[in-house]
Amino acid sequence: MFNDLSSTAALLVTRRSGKARDMIAPGPDSAELRRILEAAMRVPDHGKLAPWRFVIVEADRRDAFADLLKDAYRAEKPEAGRIELEAMEQFAHQAPTMVAVLSTPTQNSKIPLWEQELSAGAACMNLLFATHAAGFVGCWLTGWPAYNGQVLESLGGSPHDRIAGFLFLGSPGRALEERPRPTYEAVVSTWKG
Repeated sequence: MFNDLSSTAALLVTRRSGKARDMIAPGPDSAELRRILEAAMRVPDHGKLAPWRFVIVEADRRDAFADLLKDAYRAEKPEAGRIELEAMEQFAHQAPTMVAVLSTPTQNSKIPLWEQELSAGAACMNLLFATHAAGFVGCWLTGWPAYNGQVLESLGGSPHDRIAGFLFLGSPGRALEERPRPTYEAVVSTWKG
């Protein structure tokens, strides 16, 4: 069973993202999304800098967001073909709910940039856990849009910011399937000094 809500420990060991392209309505309503985002904010944050921002791309703005993605893609890749532009369109219209998470580190802070970026990643992970705990599925994607300056600027990011990811939230349109996971022995060792 994936996303077992019987206990926090059960959710931690059964958490499974849904595929954004397979998500269907309903997604979280505005009150549920607020609770999810408030949970996402409860992450380690050395210096209390809140080095992340959440930008909701509402359903009625998805066509405009798709147009922005296609325009930015063509500006970077003028030779782009129909299939590539359709991929941008599809990206913008996945899942009932989309939240862009920006890493917005405080420049010239005593808190290292890396720690601030890790906090943004933790906010993405908390957002996923809160989504699953609310009975929905979530998916954290990057892809080309996460690395384009025009897309970042459209989301209110500065040149020092980065898009940590796009979080897609909704209901599963098909059964979740396990994916390969590393074995414990492959990723855990004991320091020997």
